Amino acid sequence: MKRRVVITGMGAVTSLGLGAKNLWQAVKNGTSGISRIERIDVADLPTQVAAEIKDFDPHAFMGAKEIKRMDRFTQYAIAATQMALEDSCISSERIKEGKIGMIIGSGIGGLETLESQHHVLLEKGANRVSPFLIPMMLPNMAAGMAAIRYGIKGIVECVVTACATSANAIGDAYKIIQRNAADIMIAGGTEAPITRLAMAGFCANKAMTTNSDPSTASRPFDKERDGFVMGEGAGVLILEELNHALKRGANIIAEIVGYGCTNDAYHITAVTPNGEGAADCIRLALADAGLQPSDIQYINAHGTSTGLNDKAETAAIKSVFGEHAYQLAVSSTKSMTGHLMGAAGAIESILTAYAIKDSYLPPTINYRTADPECDLQYIPNYGKPGEITHALSNSFGFGGHNAVLIFKDYQ
Repeated sequence: MKRRVVITGMGAVTSLGLGAKNLWQAVKNGTSGISRIERIDVADLPTQVAAEIKDFDPHAFMGAKEIKRMDRFTQYAIAATQMALEDSCISSERIKEGKIGMIIGSGIGGLETLESQHHVLLEKGANRVSPFLIPMMLPNMAAGMAAIRYGIKGIVECVVTACATSANAIGDAYKIIQRNAADIMIAGGTEAPITRLAMAGFCANKAMTTNSDPSTASRPFDKERDGFVMGEGAGVLILEELNHALKRGANIIAEIVGYGCTNDAYHITAVTPNGEGAADCIRLALADAGLQPSDIQYINAHGTSTGLNDKAETAAIKSVFGEHAYQLAVSSTKSMTGHLMGAAGAIESILTAYAIKDSYLPPTINYRTADPECDLQYIPNYGKPGEITHALSNSFGFGGHNAVLIFKDYQ
């Protein structure tokens, strides 16, 4: 019999504020975290907006010496991990005594450090490059530094699958607990991609919006959508074996019951136009959970606000769910959070878990003009109450990576 896995804590750092509960409340209210970019010079870039974090103070979570040795993406991860552990009421003693591990991924890693040290190399010479360059830029360092900080000596890994990263991290952690290799897993993702180089690169491949109005820039499934909005931050969940959680009196937020993982094997950046790979991934997750398509009430869509992705995801949903697709509630919370790349799946898992717990369907904001090829119920502009027993979260990434998670109301 499979071991049951529940969520007992969540932490988040996003442009909508610190903490998973603050994130959820802002999303329920349909609040946008997208604004004009201030941290870097974007005068020569066609994209001028992002879901940029304005008020994060790393000193609230770590000392000055640690801060100097961590790229921004690692700082976000440490903060989200601390908040998740506090939310789960897991003591340092329990971490030392228990079977606990961690998977925190990042799609890009320490690009800000790489950029800054490249400037040092060009302007001051090789002997002035920081000895911390390599450890600060490595994508696995978020998990590594968190493991050092909290003394986690079990399975500690980093997943890198572009925008599917943190969904894969959560899914892999779920399977680790199921096979009895851990009782608790800390899982999620982190990203700090608002840098000159990253923004220029995504602008060059025409993936990002050129809409300069922050209030309407992210428009998933809307006919006028023209590209995604970059986001940054971190999301971390505490996954726990059910009996272990009950024994210590943990607060159970939701249960994870299914995970699917596939690859399109089609193109380095584009999804299959008919959503075939995504559809296969959804079917695998349903089979893993032992569910029928009709058992799902809500989908937190990948919904990037790009022309091809939104159309292909809609096609995938219709392929799997048939007529039930038109009864489903589907929304893209990226309309408010922006696209957090490697952290997107974790942030959207947090929001899906809260949607189940609070019986509330979060909206897709900025939806104005219907697209005939995107014709599902996208919960336009305003969220609404709705009973949810099972919900699904989609994450798809460059390289053809697909990851789907299924959550249920804990009974």
